[in-house]
Amino acid sequence: MAMFGKAKEQYEFVKKAREIQKKLRSEIVEAEKGDVKVRMNGEMKIQSVEITAEQVNDIGQLEKDIKEAVDSATDQAQKIAANMMKEITGGMGGGMPF
Repeated sequence: MAMFGKAKEQYEFVKKAREIQKKLRSEIVEAEKGDVKVRMNGEMKIQSVEITAEQVNDIGQLEKDIKEAVDSATDQAQKIAANMMKEITGGMGGGMPF
């Protein structure tokens, strides 16, 4: 009957993972660099990009600012996701019940 116990553990793990995924969709992080602001959700999907400069004089700098803002937002989103995953893995590396 241990097999049914494992199946229940797997079911609970998947259920918790889905709950976390839903939470991640609603988590929003923002990162700014220069005239660029990036908003990203916890699933690391960009929600918006704002460029506040009235005119762009240096395309190279703008491209660099966009990249750095996206990188920063991604780092923040990954930290949020990692902390939420600790909830279901118990802080263990992987921690999956199967």
